[in-house]
Amino acid sequence: MSKKNNLKTLDQFVEEQYGKKGTDKRDKFEKGYEAFRLGFLIQQARLEKGMTQEELAEKCGTNKGYISKIENNIKEVRISTLQKIVELGLGGHLELSIKL
Repeated sequence: MSKKNNLKTLDQFVEEQYGKKGTDKRDKFEKGYEAFRLGFLIQQARLEKGMTQEELAEKCGTNKGYISKIENNIKEVRISTLQKIVELGLGGHLELSIKL
């Protein structure tokens, strides 16, 4: 059997490790992933702008520690604060969507 036949898609791997969509274990994994992804997106946008955490915090009216906690998935962020970070701090536009 060749190595290619042993390859799995990310979806297959996640389903094997965390179960099918709609199960408690899978839902918990996906919620954690979304929080991680949000912090990562903020960090990447900040770095693209050439800003430090301190500079971003100053622009949006918070502190460096708070920005760090969001970027490192230690602290959950309120939507109103996220909007300030994106719009005031990064000069962007926040778009949200709901998928059913």
